[in-house]
Amino acid sequence: MPIGSKNKAIAGLGTHHIAIQTRNWEESDKFYSEEMGREKTAQLDSPERRVALYDIGDGSHMELFEPMPDSNLSDSADGHDPVMHFALTTTDVEAAVERVREAGMEITVEPKTVDLDHLNVTLAFFKGPNGEIIEFFQVNN
Repeated sequence: MPIGSKNKAIAGLGTHHIAIQTRNWEESDKFYSEEMGREKTAQLDSPERRVALYDIGDGSHMELFEPMPDSNLSDSADGHDPVMHFALTTTDVEAAVERVREAGMEITVEPKTVDLDHLNVTLAFFKGPNGEIIEFFQVNN
């Protein structure tokens, strides 16, 4: 949760992470962890691809996604390359989703609780007014 969040509409709102789809996993992982000095806080290795979360240094994060095995990464691979989505942290995902739903936004993933490595989180996704993909992200204690 951001320190001193002043948002009165959505409790604890702040930036949690920006998701990037890599073109080369090893090169990107090395660059962001070694050259940029970002601490890897979680990594998931699924049969489809690897995903890692890096602390940027101010409490916000960057998430790296390995390309899917069958993807063809051209300059505009899927319309979301390399930025896939951005995530806003909140202390109440359900209330945040209801607020944007009432504002007419399309909810693409309803709130759900999942384990990401050693993190237990509640998340949800929706389309912003320009079609941008936005995630609400809540770290559970």
